[in-house]
Amino acid sequence: MAGTKPNTPIDAEVVKRKIEESGLTKMGTAGIRELVRLVHEIEQETGERYIKMEMGVPGLPSPQVGIEAQIEALRSGTVASKYGMIDGLPALKREASRFAKLFLNIDLDPSGCVPTVGAMQGGFVAFMVANRNNHDRKGTLFIDPGFPVQKLQCKALGHEYETFDVYDYRGPKLRDKLESYLKTGQVSSILYSNPNNPTWVCLTEDELRTIGELSQEYDVTVIEDLAYFGMDFRRDYSKPGEPPYQPSVAHYTDNYILLLSTSKVFSYAGERLGVMLISDRLFNRRYDDLLRYYTTDKFGHALIYGALYTLTAGASHSAQYAVAAMLKAANDGEYNFVEGVREYEKRASIMKRHFVENGFQIVYDTDLDTPIGDGFYFTLSYPGMTGDELAEELLYYGVSAIGLETTGSEHTEGLRACVSQFSLDQEPVLAERLRRFHADHPV
Repeated sequence: MAGTKPNTPIDAEVVKRKIEESGLTKMGTAGIRELVRLVHEIEQETGERYIKMEMGVPGLPSPQVGIEAQIEALRSGTVASKYGMIDGLPALKREASRFAKLFLNIDLDPSGCVPTVGAMQGGFVAFMVANRNNHDRKGTLFIDPGFPVQKLQCKALGHEYETFDVYDYRGPKLRDKLESYLKTGQVSSILYSNPNNPTWVCLTEDELRTIGELSQEYDVTVIEDLAYFGMDFRRDYSKPGEPPYQPSVAHYTDNYILLLSTSKVFSYAGERLGVMLISDRLFNRRYDDLLRYYTTDKFGHALIYGALYTLTAGASHSAQYAVAAMLKAANDGEYNFVEGVREYEKRASIMKRHFVENGFQIVYDTDLDTPIGDGFYFTLSYPGMTGDELAEELLYYGVSAIGLETTGSEHTEGLRACVSQFSLDQEPVLAERLRRFHADHPV
């Protein structure tokens, strides 16, 4: 083990002791927050700064247009002292509807544009309603790999779920794989992210059409997580009202909920605001079984005044003014949100190059028949090591990342790397630490 090596970049005795004190027996299955805490404690004792890749937190400045709008709202003297309407600020709902038309090319009534305390809460609320509209069904089918917390949400609600790793079922193979689950009659909802966390795979229009068509055939609600909206930097989705549009299942089904996050693409994570975009048909649809839990059988009403109301008195009032302003600026062509976050593409390209040059491999390396794009995440492995071994060994070299096993991936030898906390001034440090790792672990 690396703990016996005196020449690792981080004091091996400290790392070994902190791992033992943490109680974590398998580093590849450690939770994100558990790993963050462990790394923080090692940094505190050694004074050494880690290359942190475990947590998907934004790392770019927030757009000034949003900050100024929020400040102005607070200075009005009324916003901070009052609850906002639980279904959302009218200006935000209107701009979210415009955004859906201009950047997704879908028509959406503002009533179905509902702010939540981050897209994470949006997913939780979606499960609370979509998974309860038919008592004969059990829960969610996750097209994995994916965000581990969404499965924890299902567990917290007592919902069952199924999951499969999509990598071996791309293209025409996807239909049969999905249908093998849907034909059981047990699936209430399907959830996936696009671009994907953690692999950065992007589903194609044909694959989204397959998901949409099957959701119609089997009457299953699709929950599409767009936390990284427009961030497939291989194409530019930032021109309002002009193709190409952000790919979405919404073009192929009217049974959908889209989770729009402002954390990554708008770099506004600290204010915790997301928007649910619910299709007009689903918003107004009635399900008798919803009366088991809510006072109404109407999906949209149950979602807002039944499910959402039990979790919050409303999303941040002032932050809604900020997001409304950012959406309006994007809608009016005054703010190019994709260019605002293209820095992540640059960071990923640099980091991946250093890992590959030092013997690492990209696990999810292709998107069908093309190389995977550079973006917020990438995946990596090292010959001869399991995910547990690699995650732990890298800690001795001042690098932290979570295991792919926690994301529903079948590639348990791999790790997920997030680029957001990496800064370009760390490049020489990363290069040297990986060089030493490679030298100490010849392949």
